Amino acid sequence: MIAAFLDEVGPWSWWVLGLLLLGAELLVPGVFLVWIGLAAIAVGLVSLALWGSALWPWEVQFLLFAVLSVLFVLLGRRFYAGPAGLSDEPLLNQRGASLVGRIATLGEPIRDGRGRVKIDDSFWPVKGNDLPAGTRVRIVAADGATLSVEAA
Repeated sequence: MIAAFLDEVGPWSWWVLGLLLLGAELLVPGVFLVWIGLAAIAVGLVSLALWGSALWPWEVQFLLFAVLSVLFVLLGRRFYAGPAGLSDEPLLNQRGASLVGRIATLGEPIRDGRGRVKIDDSFWPVKGNDLPAGTRVRIVAADGATLSVEAA
């Protein structure tokens, strides 16, 4: 059945499939179907040269399509994703890390290495050397919501 269909339609069947997949990408965006569509078009290009050859049965065509689909998806994801870890806002959603370097005043004394500091309208837990309340401290590191401080 598959062989008969491909014989009737010819090598253009791969081009039609590729264009349908590219069109489906417009309806369901996600930058995934485009790579599979390009693989189908590539198989169509190879089919133009090898159509009717004993080396080009439908099983080989589907195997090449599957291999090219996986290859194009992997290469496309790598290309489309861009450099990993680069952002114009690297500390977004890391509020504690964004406070490193700021000067603040201890709202509660640091006793046994633990205390609290007031920053803007919030109190943050801090760790560091024992210091009395009201001391100005510099935030040197953040571990989650706990800030490490030293006397400023």
